[in-house]
Amino acid sequence: MAEEKRFTKATWQIMEQLLEVDNLDDALSGSLEIIVKTLNSEAGAIWLLDPKTDRLSPMFHIGPADISNITVENGLGIEGIVTKTGKSVMVEDAATDPRFDGTVFDDNGLVTKTMICVPLNNLHDVIGCVQIVNKKDGTLYDADELQLCERMASLAAITIDEKGLIVDLGEQKEVLATLRNVTKEFQSGDSVLKVLKGINLDVYQNEFVVVLGESGCGKSTMMNIIGGMDFLTDGELTVEGKDFSHPTDADLTAYRREYIGFIFQSYNLMPNLTALENVQFIAELVKNPMPAAEAIEKVGLTDRANNYPGQMSGGQQQRVSIARAIVKRPKLILADEPTAALDYTTSIEVLSVVEDIVRNQGATVMMVTHNPEIAKMADRVVKVRSGKVASIKKNLHPVHAEELVW
Repeated sequence: MAEEKRFTKATWQIMEQLLEVDNLDDALSGSLEIIVKTLNSEAGAIWLLDPKTDRLSPMFHIGPADISNITVENGLGIEGIVTKTGKSVMVEDAATDPRFDGTVFDDNGLVTKTMICVPLNNLHDVIGCVQIVNKKDGTLYDADELQLCERMASLAAITIDEKGLIVDLGEQKEVLATLRNVTKEFQSGDSVLKVLKGINLDVYQNEFVVVLGESGCGKSTMMNIIGGMDFLTDGELTVEGKDFSHPTDADLTAYRREYIGFIFQSYNLMPNLTALENVQFIAELVKNPMPAAEAIEKVGLTDRANNYPGQMSGGQQQRVSIARAIVKRPKLILADEPTAALDYTTSIEVLSVVEDIVRNQGATVMMVTHNPEIAKMADRVVKVRSGKVASIKKNLHPVHAEELVW
């Protein structure tokens, strides 16, 4: 009886998500979170079929494995079989199931043991599937849990059909940076504090990825490791295929100069240099910089190039900080709470510059923020919880900075 009440409650929560939330992406991801939590599972994913390519791609996934760039041919693997046949599958032992090929979660940080996979059937055809992986207590899924997943998938598919979600998952992107099983420990008196507990994440070329999480969850530590500001304890960091897991001091200096641009919350400008001189100072550290005046122009500050930081507003100073990051022509720009000290109007101005350098100038930006509204701009939203990647969502339709409201 208690189990039946729990499943009924989950069904009502899913209905509320799908019927009352304006943003369908959020409604679907929220529904998956309810299922994963209700079934006490390690991971889950909503796969959508791109009719142009006849391949499945995960729009949203929960758990420690980053499967964002994985695509599955319709008809192959558990996900493809379920989508092709329109029939649910319950896997009791993935290791011995001939339909399971291990290329999704297992190659990206999570060993699959048991699974439920159910089709997303709308009124006309199958548009994808919902996949739930591994119960945390190690038990098998049962028929009632399968039925709950089928209810959720049915509600989701009907809502997608009614609201007209256009599935265009785009092409696979080139991987720029990869973290695999990254841990970070700090000595705290006689004990050891483990801040990162096995991070698996890929960052792609020409994407805007936003990292969300509560204070102390490890998101800034993760970004500092990617940026060469801190060392990982264990695991692997590769950038453009090069291993930077345990670099020498010389390698680390070169890495920060050649690969990474930084945008800090507190601007970190030199007060005795003009905006142009602040940018020029950074440009002189690298081999093939953008002209400093061009970088200033790209952030819309040509008319303030000869002003000192003290003569500029907070938003203008942050735009100088962005110019200083892009002048190096870095592979990856890391932004740590760049709007935290700014008011709404100024924040939108700064975010519009970030949007421009990603969408029009080909930059790759990873931004850590506490503001979930900013996540609506991103190509992907990564949530970090207790030192692990908790979930990753693709925004099928990122909004413009000027559309954000908070």
